[in-house]
Amino acid sequence: MEQIEESEGEEKNHHVKTEEKSFRAAKNDCPQTGKRFPNTKSLKLHTRVHGGEKMHTCDQCGKSFTRKDNLKIHMKIHTGAKPYSCDQCGKSFTRKDHLKSHMKTHTGEKPYSCDQCGTSFTQKVNLKKHMTIHTGEKSHSCDQCGKSFAQKDHLKIHMTIHTGEKPHTCDQHVKKKRTDKSITFHTGERPYTCDQCGKSFTLKGNLTGHMRVHSGEKPFTCDQCGKSFTQSSTLKLHMNIHTREKLHTCDRCGRTFLNHPEYLSNHIATP
Repeated sequence: MEQIEESEGEEKNHHVKTEEKSFRAAKNDCPQTGKRFPNTKSLKLHTRVHGGEKMHTCDQCGKSFTRKDNLKIHMKIHTGAKPYSCDQCGKSFTRKDHLKSHMKTHTGEKPYSCDQCGTSFTQKVNLKKHMTIHTGEKSHSCDQCGKSFAQKDHLKIHMTIHTGEKPHTCDQHVKKKRTDKSITFHTGERPYTCDQCGKSFTLKGNLTGHMRVHSGEKPFTCDQCGKSFTQSSTLKLHMNIHTREKLHTCDRCGRTFLNHPEYLSNHIATP
């Protein structure tokens, strides 16, 4: 009889402990997402994301963060500190996870694959951006002109057209810069339109070159064969023909010609 009472007591204690454990666990569940956290402190930090509370502000640029460690990571942008270095190529990073992602370029690892076309990526964020090609989703809209973009950074670049802002400048510390040329390339905008045929271009120089198709103007002439072109880039490509070819010398008069059968034949046939 005593054993039965003991057993019942143990079972009762077990249920009480289980209920207490469940209660403690429930206390650490996010009421909005249901996500469970190991302690109250972690839950409190997480709930700031939903509340939009950003207590930690950068004294350099004013940007705010929900967590102090995120502010600490951000501060490396201003200090230039890059403590995480790649042992393969020596490139340095401000964050450990950025180094980890970079290492995949050496290993060739691309764990994130598109289920639509099979294209693989080293980072999940790049796969997410890629997926907008298939879905056609353009959720980021310009409040100035209404134009929509698939990616937030493309909208940000586009906005500089309206504001006239050129925040990316090249100096001794910054290797990369964004120009008007790169803005139109990344956003896919073609602001320069031909009034003859309606064809559009990303660059004004390309429109200028295209207009010569309609005017017939060919200002760029080859000094080797006299052939003319509408664009200097086309002439440059054409010049490769001459640099690759060997000159043929006529054994009768000593004159040299490009090694084309028609050039030599015409010369020999000339009395």
